[in-house]
Amino acid sequence: MEVKRQLDVLDRRLSDNEYLAGADYTIADIAVFPWYGGMVKGWSYDAAEFLQVQDYKNVVRWADAILARKPVQRGRMVNRVRGELSEQLHERHDASDFDTKTQDKIAAAG
Repeated sequence: MEVKRQLDVLDRRLSDNEYLAGADYTIADIAVFPWYGGMVKGWSYDAAEFLQVQDYKNVVRWADAILARKPVQRGRMVNRVRGELSEQLHERHDASDFDTKTQDKIAAAG
C-alpha cells in the first residue's frame, strides 16, 4: 500500500507539471525514472497488475515522455544483456558504438 500511496503522490504532482520539478527535465526525473518509470512500464517486480499502475495516468505519461528522449533510449542500451540484439550495447567507448557495435551488428560480422 505504501507504493500505491507514493504513486498517487507522484501522479498528483505530475498532474500540474510535465516533469517532477516543473516544466524542465532534471536530475530528479533521472533519479526517479528507473524505479517508478520501470514499474509503470511493467519492467520491475512484476507488480504492475497488482498495483494497477495503468490508473496513474500522469505517471504513465511522464514515463512515456522520458522514454521518448533519444538520450534515454541510447542510455538504456548500454550494458544491456536482454532483449533485442539491436538494443544491446555491451560496451560503449565512443558515440559511434551505437551505430557500429550493437550485438546484432557484432553477431552479423562474426
